[in-house]
Amino acid sequence: MTVWAIVPVKPLRRAKSRLASVLSKEDRLELSQRMLTHTLEVLGEIPSIERTLVVSRDSRALALARKLGARTVTERGSPQLNRALVRATLVARRYNVSAVLVLPADLPLLTREDIESLIARGSDPPVVVIAPDRRRSGTNALLSSPPGLIEYAFGPQSFPHHLEHARAAGVRLEVCELPSLALDVDMPEDLLRLESERPAAARVTDSETR
Repeated sequence: MTVWAIVPVKPLRRAKSRLASVLSKEDRLELSQRMLTHTLEVLGEIPSIERTLVVSRDSRALALARKLGARTVTERGSPQLNRALVRATLVARRYNVSAVLVLPADLPLLTREDIESLIARGSDPPVVVIAPDRRRSGTNALLSSPPGLIEYAFGPQSFPHHLEHARAAGVRLEVCELPSLALDVDMPEDLLRLESERPAAARVTDSETR
């Protein structure tokens, strides 16, 4: 089974604005870079992930991705995450890959083992595997095998929207709830929760959460 991972990345300097009450702008930039680095390093350890595509309009993020061995797609025009993901998925389909995994870059507890577990659930296509965030409102990973089975609906309440799209498409649906995929860092309480998970997250957030 060959998989391409697609990692969308917002402009790093404007990312994590909801953490402004607890982190400075420079700290938020550093946190975003650390989490992106961690995500790409984990993906690079997984043999079944043939290629990782980072989609962004941020030159700093794209340069970091290339340094870590990922391919890059420059997002142009007005920001439209789902359209950008569709374009990246179409590129993957031209290479006849088995599946596409969409994964955000803000999962500091991400592990190779949990990603491999999620991919294993997609080994009997057609199937969509979805990992929700801890609030069960957002989507923290989405595997489509083969690529393009459902319409992307990333944004507010993306988890229930993706469930609806999968059911409407009539494909097998797997919901994958794993601790390392459940915690994304968007709000101050997420940082507090992350602090409680140390030392697992220490190498990602060492300087930011002290």
